[in-house]
Amino acid sequence: MPEPNPDPSPPLLKKNKKKKKKKKRKRAPAESPQTGEKHAKAIVSDGGESSGLASRKPSEHVFETVKNEDPGRKYTVSVAFPGSIVGNAQSKELRTYLVGQVARALTIFEVDEVIVFSEDGKSKSLEGEFQGSNRRSDPCVFAGRVLQYLETPQYLRKELFPMHPDLKFAGLLNPLDAPHHLRIDMPSIYREGVVARRPTKPGQGVWVNIGLRQCALVGANIPHGTRVTVQLPEIAGKPNARLPKTLRGTAVAPDTPRKKNGVYWGYSVRLASGLGDVFKGCPYPEGYDLTIGTSERGGDVGGEGFVLPKFKHLLVVFGGLGGLEDAIEGDESLAESEPSELFSMYINSCTRQGSRTIRTEEALPITLSLLRPYILTTNNS
Repeated sequence: MPEPNPDPSPPLLKKNKKKKKKKKRKRAPAESPQTGEKHAKAIVSDGGESSGLASRKPSEHVFETVKNEDPGRKYTVSVAFPGSIVGNAQSKELRTYLVGQVARALTIFEVDEVIVFSEDGKSKSLEGEFQGSNRRSDPCVFAGRVLQYLETPQYLRKELFPMHPDLKFAGLLNPLDAPHHLRIDMPSIYREGVVARRPTKPGQGVWVNIGLRQCALVGANIPHGTRVTVQLPEIAGKPNARLPKTLRGTAVAPDTPRKKNGVYWGYSVRLASGLGDVFKGCPYPEGYDLTIGTSERGGDVGGEGFVLPKFKHLLVVFGGLGGLEDAIEGDESLAESEPSELFSMYINSCTRQGSRTIRTEEALPITLSLLRPYILTTNNS
């Protein structure tokens, strides 16, 4: 037998042929079969395709408008509750967390206005600078200030809210993540901004910080430090679009995104000196055409024959520890002696409750979740 080669040469390695990668063609956006226009999927708080929501992380949600015949939302929903519910909390951390939970519920159910009313008949105000005080904050003012802070987009808070003891623990709260809380890379034709201290030429307007890498030039004479809703050109609503060097915008009313595009744009905060002032201070000229009071003595929401009438401006009022009865008794301006006489509807949103009492911060999301289907059905029919 031949002896094996003691130093065999290594086998020749075959050269791997490099495979050419085929470039994937990007699919063009789907066109609407009726209009032929590019259709934008809506990922908003009350709709959107489930596949779109499941494929995106929560931090990547893009709030876009639906292109249909009448996308706007004309009706409004207002909620009123007493500030005394905040005063019952044992510490400032718990008071702050309570208001944060209320703010989350208001945002989830698209409440447009929140009223914090006093049960002692004294008027409150959030205006003016804080001069320092060792006394405990008024519960109504405390709730109103934290609600305003949470509703404001993060990039505006530093300019609009100076340091205040009421906001000491507000940074620990869960964010609302509302549609107007836009990140720097989110496309939108509407943005909240604040007028910046930046000089402009006479008659040119003002520069507004809208949370982008560049400010928007708004052709209006607005004092610096003022919060304003800015409407941008259509290109700002397209993903990955290159914005012009000088981005021009228009100052619009805060309810324009809701009325024109149906996009929820946060809530406004109002303080009332009493339950009667909740109705008198209504910001709508026609007033609240449907008012609902909540109590364990009211009618069952889930009962047979329950129907919510069509409305333009809905007001839902919650009572404090003593219920709406105490709020009516403490307000001398009201002629009514019973809640059922004051409201269009008097409801009980949680019948056969397992606890002796339901706290206001618990009753608020329960009631809004039960009324939500009726609100949508009534106004979309």
